[in-house]
Amino acid sequence: MKLKFCGAAGTTTGSQHLLEVNGQRILLDCGLYQGRRKDQYEVNCCFPHFNPAEVDVVVLSHAHIDHSGNLPNLCAKGFAGNIYATFATRDLCQIMLADSAHIQEKDTEWLNKKRKKSGEPLVEPLYTKEEAEECMRQFVNIGYDRALPIAKGVTLTFLDAGHILGSAQVLMEIEDEEDGQTKRLLFSGDVGRGGNEILRDPVAAENVDFLLMESTYGGREHDLPTGAGKHIAAIVNRAIERKGKIIIPAFAVERTQALLYVLHQLFEEELIPDIPVYVDSPLAVNATEIFRLHPECFNEEVYRFLFEKRNPFGFEGLTLIRDVKKSKELNASHDQCIIISASGMCEAGRILHHLRNGIEDPKNTILFIGYCAENTLGWKIREHWDKVKIFGDEFQLKANVEIMDSFSGHADHSELMDYFHAMTGSRKKVWLIHGEKTRLEALREALSKEHEGDVEIGVLGNTVTF
Repeated sequence: MKLKFCGAAGTTTGSQHLLEVNGQRILLDCGLYQGRRKDQYEVNCCFPHFNPAEVDVVVLSHAHIDHSGNLPNLCAKGFAGNIYATFATRDLCQIMLADSAHIQEKDTEWLNKKRKKSGEPLVEPLYTKEEAEECMRQFVNIGYDRALPIAKGVTLTFLDAGHILGSAQVLMEIEDEEDGQTKRLLFSGDVGRGGNEILRDPVAAENVDFLLMESTYGGREHDLPTGAGKHIAAIVNRAIERKGKIIIPAFAVERTQALLYVLHQLFEEELIPDIPVYVDSPLAVNATEIFRLHPECFNEEVYRFLFEKRNPFGFEGLTLIRDVKKSKELNASHDQCIIISASGMCEAGRILHHLRNGIEDPKNTILFIGYCAENTLGWKIREHWDKVKIFGDEFQLKANVEIMDSFSGHADHSELMDYFHAMTGSRKKVWLIHGEKTRLEALREALSKEHEGDVEIGVLGNTVTF
């Protein structure tokens, strides 16, 4: 049995890991690599580590684009097998992959205008909206804790990962024909923190022999516990005193919904004054509607809230914006408000327009509630760069910047250690992936001190045999 690290090895984006067993190839996740534009296209377009037509099965841990976003390209290049995912993951991918295709097409259109003027050859998007839709026809849905054979000698079970709606740990029980042994391999996907505002806690897996584990926050602790409502109330109240806008870059899936739920509670408890709240993201609006369809993912509090008050993610004073015209009107307005807009890393979407209009006003507040990969615009603002580029123009960062990592969907160092210790089994081999190099090394060092099995860092392009 072999495992090849094809993405999210030494970085946090582009999750792809290829398992070869019993003459079959199982791809764990098929995410987009996100970073510099030139690097993105070169990494994402051609699948340098394997031939898509030779992959038999895909198992998808969750719907985030860095885990699912290259599936349409994979299918267009010859993959014809099943894509196994939870029900909620499938529903989110329906809108997220279409949105990703729209962004690909718009970015390519903008880029080709520049290339045409300079006489350079034109480029094509990674995939189209039609290819994104066609990809959805290959999805096969499985509920949590339901074992299902997916390949010769391989039985899959999804365990709740508590990261986003529908997120799963991938547990595979494998009858390895090569050595006649039964092996249990766990791919963590992205691990949630526990105590999530909306979701259930991650489930502790049992009898794990081999572990492929994320390391996003290895060596780093979040500043606040989950559900830090009083802290966000303080930030909102300070921003209101400055009489400026509160601009919140937020991932359309999970972050936006968690924030809406917390704001709903703060308004009810009168911990913040009435102020208009806008969600300016068609994807986030659509995702919020999907959340209401999947109570199987909710923790007990939100589950009760759903049935007692009907909508955990809606309240008086909230406006959901899909229409471009209304988005432009909001941009032109100088009224005090809270604007929640995607993307969370500020790499695309309507958040760029809000930042362009508001980043140089010291009355405004830019509030980050999630992770930003290195070299993204969001990361530069979080790091308080004096000047940043938006739509190719340079702007001075004068707005106040606030960071609340309590909304992070990723477990921090201590929570990753707790996650590891909660599972059972020998875990004779552990491979750490989905982390920057310093995070990977910090978690490897900590686990090695407490665990007798081998703990290694997955290296991009490398293959391990076990």
